[in-house]
Amino acid sequence: MTDDIDRILDQWARERPDLETTAMGVFGRILRLAKLSGDATERAYARFGIGRPEFDVLATLRRSGEPYQLSPGALAASMMLSTGGTTARLDRLEKAGLVTRSPDPNDRRAVLVRLTGRGHALADEAVTAGLVEQQKLLAHLTPEQTAQLSALLRELLNGL
Repeated sequence: MTDDIDRILDQWARERPDLETTAMGVFGRILRLAKLSGDATERAYARFGIGRPEFDVLATLRRSGEPYQLSPGALAASMMLSTGGTTARLDRLEKAGLVTRSPDPNDRRAVLVRLTGRGHALADEAVTAGLVEQQKLLAHLTPEQTAQLSALLRELLNGL
């Protein structure tokens, strides 16, 4: 079975037989998978009126556990974002009634971001919908193949 990446590799082999293109095949497929899975999850989140950026905030707060609140700095660090990028997301989510910002009772200069009840429910629904889409993309693999793929990708990431 071949794919578009194989065709690209064949073209390079014809034009530049001196190149070792194995890495191109691996990363080309990773990039295409990332695009396909990103598009699928974006469509799932859109049904809830949010995009990936808003989902990332809601999911980070939701998985933080009770009381589902973090400082903007902790939220930004967890999402690997600048505080400026986080502020714009928080403004949109607060306006939509999905998060609140309130003074930190332990530090008058600080603020805490907290999921509202509506934000909590939406985070749960959106994460479920996103996972359904991701599982569809893996459906033709056996559980063993999925575990092997996950392990290999973990190994690759840990080596970087």
